[in-house]
Amino acid sequence: MTPEEFIKLYEKYIAGRCSPDEEKLLLSNKDAFKIIDDDRGAVHNEHLKDEAVKDRVFQQIEQTIAEQKIHKPLFSRQWWAVAAILLISISVGIVLFNKNRQSSNVTSFASKSGQIKPGTDKAVLILADGSRIQLDDAKSGVLSAEGNALIKKTTDGTLVYESGTNTKEALIPSLNTIAIPRGGKYQVKLPDGTWVWLNSESTLTYPEVFSGKERLVELKGEAYFEVAKVMIKDEGTKNKERRMPFIVKTNAMNVEVLGTHFNVSAYAGNAATKTTLLEGVVKLLDGPDRAVVLKPGEQGTVLFKGISVAKVKVKEVVAWKDGYFVFRENTIQEIMEQIERWYDVEIEYRGKINEHVFGGVYSKNKELPELLKGLELTGLVHFKIEGRRIIVMS
Repeated sequence: MTPEEFIKLYEKYIAGRCSPDEEKLLLSNKDAFKIIDDDRGAVHNEHLKDEAVKDRVFQQIEQTIAEQKIHKPLFSRQWWAVAAILLISISVGIVLFNKNRQSSNVTSFASKSGQIKPGTDKAVLILADGSRIQLDDAKSGVLSAEGNALIKKTTDGTLVYESGTNTKEALIPSLNTIAIPRGGKYQVKLPDGTWVWLNSESTLTYPEVFSGKERLVELKGEAYFEVAKVMIKDEGTKNKERRMPFIVKTNAMNVEVLGTHFNVSAYAGNAATKTTLLEGVVKLLDGPDRAVVLKPGEQGTVLFKGISVAKVKVKEVVAWKDGYFVFRENTIQEIMEQIERWYDVEIEYRGKINEHVFGGVYSKNKELPELLKGLELTGLVHFKIEGRRIIVMS
């Protein structure tokens, strides 16, 4: 790929018009094209009209290629995994930077780098009797044998429910709640075999055993579901069965599924509640007479009243589950909301914060100062760390 092709393809990517194959081509060549001059690698759209600047940029890219004549393609099945640090200022064009170089104009976070660590697997399990189990401190094995289920923690830290032998309580199952604090995430296997990944600052309430005609859980926050197929007898027919519906209840809407993979974001502080479908079929209901059916690749959003549907890049929506931030045309406030939950910090804004939007991919396993340094390289925002408080300045 030539430098000209790379820049044109990157501009297309920023505009959201890349096909999957073009994204693959772009990201497989990402490491070969890094601008390494002292102006922090900023390439402004209007400056691209200046042939002298363009030639200088191409020379830098070509020099990088000359130094790396042989390089492995970095594309993998999970496309975001190729970019540990790649931050772009959408509003001003392309910003690429070499993560091994530092700019003298960027705030130094070195002395504070050990103070704010990324989130980890941690959660609290609240049983029906009100007792609480700190899951990250609990040893693997059986945590509870009350009611009609065995609750276990596996050696890899997953919470798993297994059917017990007490049939007397099966008709009135007890409710459990798993609560994820800031700076945490957790994975649970529900009694029906459904897998749930819970994001920071989220809670899921569910019965210890599913019974009756439907499986109902209640979510606050964000979770990714892989719903197990469960069959029940169909009333009024002989020997016929149907799938037991699985319903996720949020404050704004109910998500009804039969067996599928989907993501629900329903944070109390956000005006919009979003459901994104990866495979299968889901029905969204925000009122008795309002329902929308989603197809794979679609996202349904409830904002005030009514449900809007749009095509989205589903891998970006669920990247959090696999350990990545993915920003696409996000304001700094939207980015800091995610940072606040994952790193368990407080955010303070000083002065007028601009409305520029940013894009990029970042590993959630890295310490916070690395992400802040990357954002500062755009020249549009600056940060100051005071303990666990992050001050955001334009």
